Amino acid sequence: MPLNVGVTTIAFAKGEGTLNDFVLVPALDGAPELDAREVTFLADRRAGIGGDGVIRVVPIEHAPEEIRQRAEDARWFMDYRNHDGSIAEMCGNGTRVFARYLVDHGLVDTPEFAIATRAGVKRITPAGDGFATDLGPWRLARPADAAERGMDGVVQVVGAEDPLPALSLDLGNPHTVVALPPGIDLGALDLTHAPHVDPHPEHGTNVEFVRALDPGHISMRVHERGVGETQSCGTGAAAAALATWWWAGQPAGQLDWRVDVPGGTLGVHIAGDRVALSGPAHVIAEGQVTLPG
Repeated sequence: MPLNVGVTTIAFAKGEGTLNDFVLVPALDGAPELDAREVTFLADRRAGIGGDGVIRVVPIEHAPEEIRQRAEDARWFMDYRNHDGSIAEMCGNGTRVFARYLVDHGLVDTPEFAIATRAGVKRITPAGDGFATDLGPWRLARPADAAERGMDGVVQVVGAEDPLPALSLDLGNPHTVVALPPGIDLGALDLTHAPHVDPHPEHGTNVEFVRALDPGHISMRVHERGVGETQSCGTGAAAAALATWWWAGQPAGQLDWRVDVPGGTLGVHIAGDRVALSGPAHVIAEGQVTLPG
């Protein structure tokens, strides 16, 4: 029997935005579909390609019906999966890498365009050596608790003796932001273990730890659900800036933020109940890979 019977070989690309990295799989006719085992293989940094997540590049006509119904003018669906194979609403840095792939491959014909995600349509514009993504509306997850106490939960993390107050935000995916007190070193936190969040959101949460540097300037580390610590998180950077801005009293003159992450620097622009993210995006390799049998 030939040894290659049942072997499936697919095309892939590897991309990154502030070192938040992804495996992109073009599915221009709707195939391949990927199950959780195949996603975890592709994302594995030893046995596979390696990445914080996997993105299928899907024409909107091959997207699920519920995505097509909300696609508006978007021609492409960003089918995003976490490193562990779980399905996620979307990824902020991933939108820019997705956009870079579309532009580099001539799959869009205008400099500004829309993409469909499970968290709705995101609009992309060129910005520097990358893109800006209108992430859309944001909201406090528990506004009554936040207004009353300035927080709505606590987070326990290795490297902090006591639980730390936190604020929960929804940017189409869930975030819990902690502003570190002066006595705790951001770099000393151990994020190899998932922080304990109380109350714990039903579908998990990304947890951002923030150090305020100057007005409109913060640094951040993040533990992403389904991944662990990453070098960057785009929606996490937006959530961190929004929470810091909210704690500061929502100053009208402080709507543009610089967010330093281990993988680089991101820009966040607050526009009322909407928020935009900007930063670099690169596709660094392309090739073919054989999926496990």
